Amino acid sequence: MSTVTAARRERVPLARAKLIKLARHATGVAGFLLAWQILGMSGLLKWLPPAADTLARTVALAVDPVFLDDLRGTLTAAAIGLPLAVLVAVPIGLLLGTVPVVEEMTRVFVEFLRPIPSVALIPLALFFFQPEINAKIALIVFAASWPILINTLYGVRDVDPLGKETLRSFGFGRGSVIWRVSLPSAAPFIATGVRLAASITLILAISVEYIVGGSSGIGSFLIEASTGIGADAMIDVIAALLWAGAIGLVVNTALVRAERRLFKWRST
Repeated sequence: MSTVTAARRERVPLARAKLIKLARHATGVAGFLLAWQILGMSGLLKWLPPAADTLARTVALAVDPVFLDDLRGTLTAAAIGLPLAVLVAVPIGLLLGTVPVVEEMTRVFVEFLRPIPSVALIPLALFFFQPEINAKIALIVFAASWPILINTLYGVRDVDPLGKETLRSFGFGRGSVIWRVSLPSAAPFIATGVRLAASITLILAISVEYIVGGSSGIGSFLIEASTGIGADAMIDVIAALLWAGAIGLVVNTALVRAERRLFKWRST
């Protein structure tokens, strides 16, 4: 039997397993929507609109200029804040992971600042950063930096000491060791931190918009929708939340696939 034939036979069970997994996911989603529709039509939960009406409104929001402007406001803040968090957290994580003295000196500050809820810092951010978009970005950077920093720190600590000692024996300095060994070895950990930070970024952006109000953002849309009267208001709220969940799912899926493609050796 040729190698090509064997490879084809191996792909058949893999494709079948993917189809079975996809069918199970589809069945779960269909069952959830059916239960939602029945509950919405029965009136047992008066605040819950039928699934069909909510999904129709969710689709309609895709061409609603008001919602699209709010969506653009949220995604703009997230798209700016997350890369800035990476630029801030990765160097600090590398520094703390490679220089134990600095890590020991700053441990108290890290453990003190990390548990502070970012939402509690909204008044402070609004005082120091204007306009509102800058305060939102600043809070995103603060919140998203922690998972990236901690994962970078643990990734650097997990680096094989033999690799670093080998480069040092050839005369490479600390900077070269970090660039050639520590950073590549810690890259999978950093990628995981970025993926965790991406979800935090979206949650925090919407939370700030909802608490502060502001001119645009999904949170602002939720405020306006929740002040309405009747079932249509709840339909708008749930439809906007479905959009937020869908965006989070797409971003997480994209990052997971990119992580698997870039670091295939990690899962082997």
